[in-house]
Amino acid sequence: MFERIAIIGLGLIGGSLARALRAKGLVGEVVGCGRDEHNLQRGIALGVIDRYSTNPAEAVHDADLVVLATTLGATSEVCRRIAPGLAPQALITDVGSTKRSVVEAARAHLGPALSRFVPGHPIAGGEKSGVEASTETLFERHRVILTPVSETASFAVGKVRRMWEATGAEVTLMEVDHHDLVLAATSHLPHLLAFALVDCLASAGSGDGRSTGEIFDYAAGGFRDFTRIASSNPDMWRDIAMANRTALMAVCTRFEATLGALKSAIDREDGAVLHATFTRAKKARDAYLTRRGLT
Repeated sequence: MFERIAIIGLGLIGGSLARALRAKGLVGEVVGCGRDEHNLQRGIALGVIDRYSTNPAEAVHDADLVVLATTLGATSEVCRRIAPGLAPQALITDVGSTKRSVVEAARAHLGPALSRFVPGHPIAGGEKSGVEASTETLFERHRVILTPVSETASFAVGKVRRMWEATGAEVTLMEVDHHDLVLAATSHLPHLLAFALVDCLASAGSGDGRSTGEIFDYAAGGFRDFTRIASSNPDMWRDIAMANRTALMAVCTRFEATLGALKSAIDREDGAVLHATFTRAKKARDAYLTRRGLT
């Protein structure tokens, strides 16, 4: 499928994509790029990439596919730096968790290559980061959302779609702003809540006579499951929250209203409201699990 791909940002997602394409025999040479040479050297040692460069313009030379897998905050500068070095046939895609900011960066810097840029977002990942955490099966039975814009050529969308499908992913198309609103609700808000809960409980140790360690010692499986994503990369999630500010603020406001209603029901000992809310939530989640075949 590709003679040479360049992955800018060799972490969990970029490394897993390289592994998956290698496993399917769909790529010849893989070039990694990033600022952490130790991580890039580990990529070579693990067989994820063939060689690397710390210069994005050099890394994309003669690549058929360029994957932007950097933090969102670095996307604009990376687009600016790679633009002069892109081959005329090179396709460009990304894996960012928000799309509006990425599209704006591409429009500002990619020039004629914008028609070959296919914004994308694999709904897969984990709390671990770096090439060490990558795996060839990461995308199997997971969704990948592509958000082509008016400038994107249909042939580019088709080829990027086939690439993701080859990794075992289920690919869907979505409009940019709708993607950002949906992901704010289903991914960005849950991460925000997990970080906030752990930070709240960690701070509580200094004010109520208990140590932080004692509070966490009594945490059960529910706490562990709910807060797993609070071990995610803080730099990445800071960038996501800032890049998707408008949509995230909207869903935060909705959540605050729901939480406020529960708080009020507890205060006035209104068990009926609590039970109704919990019942609706259980039914909604059970239905989601059934649709996804996860029951």
